[in-house]
Amino acid sequence: MRTKTIEKVMSNSIVCGYAITQPIAFFVDAQPLLQDKLLAQAESLAYGEHSEIVRNLQYKLTRLGHYEDGIDGVYGLLTEHAVKGFQSSNDITVTGTADQGTMEALIFAEKKSEIDDIADLMHSIHYESPHDDVKIVQETLFYHGYYKGSIDGKYGPLTAEAINQVIQSGLADPLPLETDSSENQLAEDLPMEKEVETAHSTGSEENEEAEADESVKVHVEKSNHSVIETAKMYIGTPYVWGGTSPNGFDCSGFIQFVYEQENLTIPRTVNEIWNFASSVDSPSIGDLVFFETYQPGPSHMGIYIGNGDFIHAGSSSGVQISNVNDTYWSPRYLGAKRIQ
Repeated sequence: MRTKTIEKVMSNSIVCGYAITQPIAFFVDAQPLLQDKLLAQAESLAYGEHSEIVRNLQYKLTRLGHYEDGIDGVYGLLTEHAVKGFQSSNDITVTGTADQGTMEALIFAEKKSEIDDIADLMHSIHYESPHDDVKIVQETLFYHGYYKGSIDGKYGPLTAEAINQVIQSGLADPLPLETDSSENQLAEDLPMEKEVETAHSTGSEENEEAEADESVKVHVEKSNHSVIETAKMYIGTPYVWGGTSPNGFDCSGFIQFVYEQENLTIPRTVNEIWNFASSVDSPSIGDLVFFETYQPGPSHMGIYIGNGDFIHAGSSSGVQISNVNDTYWSPRYLGAKRIQ
């Protein structure tokens, strides 16, 4: 009776919740998530028992090559033998009883097996990868509780975070080291996946190209040095996707805010500012410098402050000063423009 009650509660809370948050992806088999929850909360299973949880146990043992009989939910001699085989292979005291330690090891082993299947993809996908490849990784990591975003095939910070969590858990090898430390960070303004946790959509969850309505374009004469001094006041402000205030900025939100403090209104997005400003052959102090990061065309920007340095809101460290000649920024540099 207790086992059936657990199964009913878990089915309602996990599967129904999954269907609500992922109505499209729900049609893909969600069993790994449910099986792990049921096994993790079950009492020890032993010879003579029969239940749906025993079926889950048999299923996992089959996938791991320890059980070859029918999956019937009956904990018989062959199931007991399979449990003993698994325990022996994983340095667990051989009892034939699926106790909590055995269950935890079994869940980990199956996760490891499934993640091994996508290891090459996990180590190779990036923001320009085919959606199908990214989606395979997202689905697997979502089912096992690592990925918290929408299964949309778009690589972004949530996908990268999930992969890092898997690596930290010991389920996958570390990513290859980059030749330069600046390449280790996510590309500035990397497209953000929508996180699955609230029913309300906010501007911070949208692509920067749709974060705000186009502003009125006006020109007011102001000292470039005054703009730079204002910008430097906010060094250390954290990066927030869609952020436009000292509580947190994204790259174009930071530029727009700084100019607003100087009574100069400019468009909201990087692409709009690129089209609005006038091109210059080389940047002077106070000009805007543009970079191509996560997509073709301008997608990141900063204010040039001299000697190759520019101040910007970067996704890794918030408002900071970088140099256009750095190995990360130099190949991504598109050019300079001036607000006139």
